Amino acid sequence: MMDTLFSKGKRPLAVRLQPENFEEFVGQRHIIGKGKPLRRLIENDAVKPSIFWGEPGTGKTALARLIAKMSNADFIELNAVTSNIKEIKEALAKGRKNFEIGRKTILFIDEIHRFNKVQQDALLPDIEAGNVILVGASTENPYFSLVPALRSRVKLYKFEPLSPGEIKTLIMRALTDKRGLKKQNLAISESALELLARLSGGDGRKALNYLEEIAALLPSGSEIDEKVVKEVAFGETTKYGKGDYHYDVISAFIKSVRGSDVDAALYYLARMLKGGEDPVFIARRLVILASEDIGNANPQALLMANAAMDAVSKIGMPEAALVLAQVTIYLSMSPKSNAVYKSLKRVVEAVESGDVLPVPLHLRDSHYKGAGNMGHGKGYLYPHDFPGHYVEQNYLSEDRKFYSDDGIGFEKQLKQWLEEMKGAKNNRKD
Repeated sequence: MMDTLFSKGKRPLAVRLQPENFEEFVGQRHIIGKGKPLRRLIENDAVKPSIFWGEPGTGKTALARLIAKMSNADFIELNAVTSNIKEIKEALAKGRKNFEIGRKTILFIDEIHRFNKVQQDALLPDIEAGNVILVGASTENPYFSLVPALRSRVKLYKFEPLSPGEIKTLIMRALTDKRGLKKQNLAISESALELLARLSGGDGRKALNYLEEIAALLPSGSEIDEKVVKEVAFGETTKYGKGDYHYDVISAFIKSVRGSDVDAALYYLARMLKGGEDPVFIARRLVILASEDIGNANPQALLMANAAMDAVSKIGMPEAALVLAQVTIYLSMSPKSNAVYKSLKRVVEAVESGDVLPVPLHLRDSHYKGAGNMGHGKGYLYPHDFPGHYVEQNYLSEDRKFYSDDGIGFEKQLKQWLEEMKGAKNNRKD
């Protein structure tokens, strides 16, 4: 019975509309636009081990299946939610056999962040040997969810949320494509289209799921208006949800903490928690803010935020709300400084522009045989041998100034300590 329904085109709308070529693929032009390296690799059937990561509904799985369609490689698909170590080993064994006969194997693992360390480590030898080309999809940041050894063997591609314009393109295609809802001959008002695009929160799958539910409520030839969009979208959860103002609310939350408005920050925090936002996601954003917007004006802020993320990960909701509220209040009321962010930005821009300075000879490693003959370490002054544990010497081959601050909060104390060290008597070697 199920197969009969599916054969009549009753698979979910998001599945039926999966792109069959790059022209049908919506979004991610920064990585698969014409001429982009990933697109060229796919078109040349030369995909390298990769991880696609980003929010749900941004096209990660769709791109992997498009690769399968365009490649001559043997394509093996696993889902980390349901696959066990036995299935992983079987897939890798098939990859080794294919390699022996000169055939490539692409191993696609959806939700790869759900694999534990043992399962991830099991992939390493065959990726390293080239027996399989791993393509993984993850909604979690690979710097948090993947073991370093696996992360170092793959190319990371960040998938961005779809823009409202891209969501609109997807919706209109669904209404007019024969694989979609064309037979139902539905129209949609501009205001309803705008609302549906906004409520989808950059999630293409959610937009199509909303549209499919709306279509089920309307007779053929109808026009979709704002009323029916609201009935379907707002009936899910609170007026926040994962697809409703998701990015606007988290943006307002971070900006309120940065702006030291405790009440607004707490309000947006409550909106997110009530709407079902992942508390660990909120905690991570606060850790970033603690360095980017507070930094050494209050070094305790980073410790508090990191402790909060650890606590939230361990205890979960609803108690995690107390932890998040505490750290939100603390960060909101802390002195603010973006000196760390600006200083790092300056030095990164310098390095990226080619301003790469040679390491002075007296700072180079002198612990191996022959280093002394090249002058390595010669003339180095050991700071602890001098009053105040400071001695003036050159640490860059040319003078550069990257760090600056406004002396806010604890920054003032740090600057004072540095000035006192530099001003100590007898801090030069005779």
